[in-house]
Amino acid sequence: MHNTDPTACFTYGSLMSEDIMSAVTGVRAAHCSATLDGYCRHPVIGAEYPGMVARAGHQVHGVLYLDLPPAAWPRLDRFEGEEYERRVVEVALADGTLARAWTYIFRAELAARLGEGDWDYARFLREGKRRFVSGYVGFDSLRAG
Repeated sequence: MHNTDPTACFTYGSLMSEDIMSAVTGVRAAHCSATLDGYCRHPVIGAEYPGMVARAGHQVHGVLYLDLPPAAWPRLDRFEGEEYERRVVEVALADGTLARAWTYIFRAELAARLGEGDWDYARFLREGKRRFVSGYVGFDSLRAG
């Protein structure tokens, strides 16, 4: 990847669920697991989703979606909203290969909204996903317009 902007997106919360990611982006993208060093993920207080912040000595396991089209990024930006800032990071794939990707970092000035401990993806799938999807009415309004 020598172009300036990556086409991959590293996800670590609700977007790890392929059906949510495709609803948000409007495409079904190839994906694989990936790890981001130097960050940690915490639950957002009162929400079903997590926030990720820089923290030396920690790492976050997530899903890397590959080759997203340009139209996906404005939709992702709207989905993530004002709490997050899109930033380029370098993630490690399972075979050790490094890849550049965009990810959404929780804004530092909002860090007080993050709870203790790691966000639990298995629990989200079990208990929170249905609430998240039914409470998130914006999927259809994400189309570029």
